[in-house]
Amino acid sequence: MSRVVVAEDDPEMWRLVVEALRKDGHDVREASDGGRLLVHLAEAFDRDPSLGDIDVVVCDVRMPVCSGVELLERLVEARWRVPFVVMTAFGDEELRRRVEGLGAVFFEKPLRLPDLRAAVARVARR
Repeated sequence: MSRVVVAEDDPEMWRLVVEALRKDGHDVREASDGGRLLVHLAEAFDRDPSLGDIDVVVCDVRMPVCSGVELLERLVEARWRVPFVVMTAFGDEELRRRVEGLGAVFFEKPLRLPDLRAAVARVARR
């Protein structure tokens, strides 16, 4: 069972993603915005400095407090190796290249849940 943190500020999208990942057997933790995700990451880092306590982060791009891309850039800069899946309804090729260049998987909304579920399973095994 993989430990997944889902950071999404839209309650309906969050519910869809969380329910799908829980059906797949993942232990899913919630973060309603970028600030809450930072708290999850800091707590996980306190337990295990390699962030081995979290297997995957699934994160929206546009969120209050801190965007998903800003969080991803901070992780890369700090050399934390946590697989990241980024979702957005406001994507373009430049954003896709930026996110993928940082080592994350990029999804545009509306999501195809089977594709997202497969991506989470794939990156959780890395």
